[in-house]
Amino acid sequence: MRFSNCRNCEDFRQVAKKRLPAPLFHYIDGGSDDEYTLARNTQAFEKVQLVPNTLSGIAKPKTATTILGHKIDWPVILAPTGMTRLFHHDGERAVARAAQKSGTIYTLSTLSTVSIEEIGALNTTPKCFQVYIHKDRGLTLEFIERCKRAGFSSLCLTVDTPIAGNRERDLKTGMIMPPKLTLKSLISFLIHWEWSLNYLFHEKFQLANVVSAINAGNSKNLISVMDYINSQFDPEINWHDAEQLIKAWDGPFAIKGILSPQDARRAADIGATAVMVSNHGGRQLDGAAAPFDMLQQIVDEIGDEIEVILDGGVRRGTHVLKALAMGAHACMIGRGYLYALAAGGQPAVERALTLLREEIERDMILMGAKSLQDLDRSKLHIP
Repeated sequence: MRFSNCRNCEDFRQVAKKRLPAPLFHYIDGGSDDEYTLARNTQAFEKVQLVPNTLSGIAKPKTATTILGHKIDWPVILAPTGMTRLFHHDGERAVARAAQKSGTIYTLSTLSTVSIEEIGALNTTPKCFQVYIHKDRGLTLEFIERCKRAGFSSLCLTVDTPIAGNRERDLKTGMIMPPKLTLKSLISFLIHWEWSLNYLFHEKFQLANVVSAINAGNSKNLISVMDYINSQFDPEINWHDAEQLIKAWDGPFAIKGILSPQDARRAADIGATAVMVSNHGGRQLDGAAAPFDMLQQIVDEIGDEIEVILDGGVRRGTHVLKALAMGAHACMIGRGYLYALAAGGQPAVERALTLLREEIERDMILMGAKSLQDLDRSKLHIP
């Protein structure tokens, strides 16, 4: 199948699986331990059903909303994903351009392969930077200053990764950065010759924002993703650290990785603009609740005090509608665009976003919802 024939996220996933060497595909696709939480993230949407209103006279629903201080054309923003240029040689550049064309926010990862400064100059629409608190607090504050100079509009702090989850697929495939041609992976890289040629003949891979931390620019050392997290991220971060970052940024600020109502309350109390209800795509604590399973309790706890963004398991327009009806202000997708990126670069990401947006608009008409404000719990049946 070509990406132009893809109709949904699973179609893009199948094309990505064919185009990527096995270690890279499984890095996108996998979760931690037995991957129970990874599967549950999407399955959770099945327990709630939609209740449509008919004869609503809707031809074109209004999908625009305001999130993190900026108006966007539809209620889906692009989540931060590390090492994106491993999956297609255009990497973060392709995703940022696709987000701009789609009229939504792109979130750049700390572990991106394109720098804060380049994305700041490339993308003229609202953009967010995802930051981790490093043991080197000076490096963390440096990220904030660089984002201010580069014109980023918001910041999100990921808090669910004090240490790396047990991502067994990565351990089995020997996923390292940059990729190394070992005897174990050589056959897969040779079979996927198009990817291998693109990797060899485009710019050298590096983690552009943390080169100084791992000396990736001129070192022959290889490091696993999990080793980097465990050696560089500070496992002792606390609410005071988060509050200090909010003050240092002094702008729209989200805390990503919230699953409990108590943590959502703390985030609101220390001045966060938004919480991103997330379990890191099922890649950290296996057995953790799915974000959608916790959404009702979190919304009930904080109401409209701050924005609630659902991140995890979103594959369909109906998933977005269920989240918004439950009280979320927007949703995030990560794998939903990474599969497309691997399948065909920027054009494929644009197609994936267009298909998802069309699903949302079509489903709103079928629901009898003229605007996002019409989506509330009266539109849900919760057994």
